Amino acid sequence: FLQEDSDPAVHESLSIENTLWASTVVASGTVIGVVIYTGKETRSVMNTSNPKNKVGLLDLELNQLTKALFMALVALSVVMVTLQGFVGPWYRNLFRFLLLFSYIIPISLRVNLDMGKAAYGWMIMKDDNIPGTVVRTSTIPEELGRLVYLLTDKTGTLTQNEMIFKRLHLGTVSYGTDTMDEIQSHIINSYSQVHSQSSGNSTSSTPSRKPQAAAPKVRKSVSSRIHEAVKAIALCHNVTPVYESRAGVSGETEYAEVDQDFSDENRTYQASSPDEVALVQWTESVGLTLVNRDLTSMQLKTPGGHILTYYILQIFPFTSESKRMGIIVRDESSGEITFYMKGADVVMSTIVQYNDWLEEECGNMAREGLRTLVVAKKSLTEEQYQDFESRYNQAKLSIHDRNLKVAPVVESLEREMELLCLTGVEDQLQADVRPTLEMLRNAGIKIWMLTGDKLETATCIAKSSHLVSRTQDIHIFRPVTTRGEAHLELNAFRRKHDCALVISGDSLEVCLKYYEHEFVELACQCPAVVCCRCSPTQKAHIVKLLQHHTGKRTCAIGDGGNDVSMIQAADCGIGIEGKEGKQASLAADFSITQFKHIGRLLMVHGRNSYKRSAALGQFVMHRGLIISTMQAVFSSVFYFASVPLYQGFLMVGYATIYTMFPVFSLVLDQDVKPEMALLYPELYKDLTKGRSLSFKTFLIWVLISIYQGGILMYGALLLFESEFVHVVAISFTALILTELLMVALTIRTWHWLMVVAEFLSLGCYVASLAFLNEYFGIGRVSFGAFLDVAFITTVTFLWKVSAITVVSCLPLYILKYLKRKFSPPSYSKLTS
Repeated sequence: FLQEDSDPAVHESLSIENTLWASTVVASGTVIGVVIYTGKETRSVMNTSNPKNKVGLLDLELNQLTKALFMALVALSVVMVTLQGFVGPWYRNLFRFLLLFSYIIPISLRVNLDMGKAAYGWMIMKDDNIPGTVVRTSTIPEELGRLVYLLTDKTGTLTQNEMIFKRLHLGTVSYGTDTMDEIQSHIINSYSQVHSQSSGNSTSSTPSRKPQAAAPKVRKSVSSRIHEAVKAIALCHNVTPVYESRAGVSGETEYAEVDQDFSDENRTYQASSPDEVALVQWTESVGLTLVNRDLTSMQLKTPGGHILTYYILQIFPFTSESKRMGIIVRDESSGEITFYMKGADVVMSTIVQYNDWLEEECGNMAREGLRTLVVAKKSLTEEQYQDFESRYNQAKLSIHDRNLKVAPVVESLEREMELLCLTGVEDQLQADVRPTLEMLRNAGIKIWMLTGDKLETATCIAKSSHLVSRTQDIHIFRPVTTRGEAHLELNAFRRKHDCALVISGDSLEVCLKYYEHEFVELACQCPAVVCCRCSPTQKAHIVKLLQHHTGKRTCAIGDGGNDVSMIQAADCGIGIEGKEGKQASLAADFSITQFKHIGRLLMVHGRNSYKRSAALGQFVMHRGLIISTMQAVFSSVFYFASVPLYQGFLMVGYATIYTMFPVFSLVLDQDVKPEMALLYPELYKDLTKGRSLSFKTFLIWVLISIYQGGILMYGALLLFESEFVHVVAISFTALILTELLMVALTIRTWHWLMVVAEFLSLGCYVASLAFLNEYFGIGRVSFGAFLDVAFITTVTFLWKVSAITVVSCLPLYILKYLKRKFSPPSYSKLTS
């Protein structure tokens, strides 16, 4: 690109430096712009996938049971017509029976379940132990109780995405957080010495030299090395200090003038990576402060308050391919040109001069969970730099293969550089990540960490967060590119038992391409899996693979826009509101503020939601089955007549006002206290087997319904007086009492609202006995009304109802007691 208005005309290559960002105002001249990627071709859109409607496993299971009930309804109707002997218009009778027994189909189940789910969501949001949690879906709270795989992001999810400088290593000496004051004193000494010398006054320079000369030689070299290292860290970066404008200051010029004192409390740093900010903040803490930066220069403030200016001649930004960044600066006072460079140990080890400590110390720091950077420098003469600049500009102007031509020019400088230091920065784990991961592992949940980070960092975070336990072996999957290599590596991995797997995204692609089934099978046996260098689409792909191959429920948790596709693909997506905005939190089904809240969300709320919904679902089915059984017995006794046992209002009242509150109060039931559920995460393991709601439990409930329905009806028929009306009165009253008692039998922990619901329903029923009697009139038996109040209040009515109810419920109480005695469920062992 050509600047013709300047004299002489300047040729510059088109690069990121010439980019006009959004909302830029062009002050003068004209600009020609080209839009290269837009709409569907932008990176963020290509990385997203279409969200799906999520349906919970419990809903699917209940659908299966409802289908079974429908088959039972048809079968029962056909049996009744057959026993009738297909007399008369039998198909009309068949339809009448279908209608009479239609209570088998639990139509109210959906309403009850959806209300229950709304209640669970409300409970989660109102839980003070996990503040800020938002439930963004009302359909899948039970999924939280059935998870087997948890796929998590690393940066910002397990870690805080806040970097802290921890270690400076100079080869012979290492400084940690407790010895930073030594570095500070060295820096103060060396700069006070420099300034006293540069002031030119011999009287002021001699005293500062004297103590230095007296000190041993080693001390001096260490001091100068620290000086060089800190200066390199303070100069080699892409950080800009930003000053908030002071309140009450108006006008640009005034603001610039007033803020010229660079007050420390007013300064914040901005950079593309938090690592760089951490380094610059650290140099500030030891005395060398970055106070100003523009395109061509940067200014440092020494401990003595002097300002040093450095002109920026070239910057080589960090890229994921080069894994290093460089900068060439010229010192204003001395005119010295220096090339500084910092980068990952893998690339820097070949660039710096020979040394025997770098590799070992990098390994040590990585094992401590630190992110390492190697810092080096090279002094250039004016001629060397001029020669480099002309070659570099020439290469940058080439139109074809520009990167291929620029790289060797820069590499010509990157030789035999002087190794200054090694820095260690820690990305601190979020609060309570270790105990939370430990709890999830004990709960039988397998955790996969999918991260875009490099292998070494991912491995050390996996260790420091105890995602991989200290004693466990780790199998680091070698990078593979061909089918043969993948086969060999898979065989090597197969021979290892109970070891965690660490694999990079590229190798994963190759394995999935050729050996998808074998790889997933092996990986699923691992206690923990770490995938590093993962792209967003890859994360979603892994989730789908697990769903497809294992059929188990998956949960994805992340905090940034790059985790959205994974969160949407998983059966249950959890977003964390982090430093990377709210994209993940808004796309997720549940949004939390910290990773540690996931423990309570799954162990307490997920477990309760699943257990309660299972109980509620089966109870609603039992409610319909029992009344249909009574109808079947009634019809059989009266020569298979397709005559309804109870009239309209009683049937409507049965499913709503008389039994709804107690049945719905099951959503408040809990088998163990939340503290217990968190203390013994092993309880969660049982849920993944789906034993709370299965064909086995369903059949048990069917048998209970048939037994109770039969007893209620036969009992009423055996005990009834000469008149038919009493059958209705006695059996219906016994039915309501049985339902209320069955709710009481199912409940594991009483809540005051449950007691209220039980008595409220009973009260409503007793009141309606009198009310319906007047409403329908005494004589109109055909409407199924009750007889006069006189009969209801007699002793005979009361003892008959009581007798029937006791016979229908007592055996179940005894069976339940014996079962709990001889084969107690796991939770009861904790509550006793």
